[in-house]
Amino acid sequence: MVHYYSEDYLDDAMNNLGEAMYYAVTVCGLDPDEFMDYFIASGVAHQFERGNPTYLYGMTGTEIAMDVLRKMNRKTEFPPITDGFIYTEIYWGGWILAYYQWETGRSFRDILWIISMKDIIEMYYPLHEAPESKFVDVLDAIIVRKTPKSRLQQVRKQIGYTQKQLAEKAEVNLRTLQQYEAGAKDINKASVQTVMNLAKVLCCSVEDIIEYPTVAVQPDCTL
Repeated sequence: MVHYYSEDYLDDAMNNLGEAMYYAVTVCGLDPDEFMDYFIASGVAHQFERGNPTYLYGMTGTEIAMDVLRKMNRKTEFPPITDGFIYTEIYWGGWILAYYQWETGRSFRDILWIISMKDIIEMYYPLHEAPESKFVDVLDAIIVRKTPKSRLQQVRKQIGYTQKQLAEKAEVNLRTLQQYEAGAKDINKASVQTVMNLAKVLCCSVEDIIEYPTVAVQPDCTL
């Protein structure tokens, strides 16, 4: 997996998103999903996941939350923090989401399209004491359950291969193949060689196994 920023900054990213969630929800009184909608719509989520140093370590989580709300014209004055930050399920929700996004490379938009921020927060018990990798496995399983079958999975099943057989024949890591099928990794961002190997083994074209946008783009008919 190619990460957009170094693991050296991962702790900063996790703590910042945890703090931003805590401030927005606990101090400002926003709904968790409402704040995440603002986080994405403001463009800050995209900058964050791409490793913009301003958001990874150049600002505090509180400052990030304020920046998001200003960009969305939601607030111009902000309540102070009186008791400091408490490691609650709200904080943990932002903290673990930042880890999952970094680890999988999925965008915040794609993740939260499948699972709500409230649902992530409710996973605090019992996962807050488990390794971060356990959360990744659990959320990947949820994604598998909730995501429609990928084109790759449909073609593989038509051919009659198991995931293990296809991975071996195409010389692709089994875990990576499973993540492509589940949508936990974007097959459109796979290497050209990987996609060509899969298509060759499945006796299909590359176009048969990559994914396409679900929202139609209206053509510009003006001349």
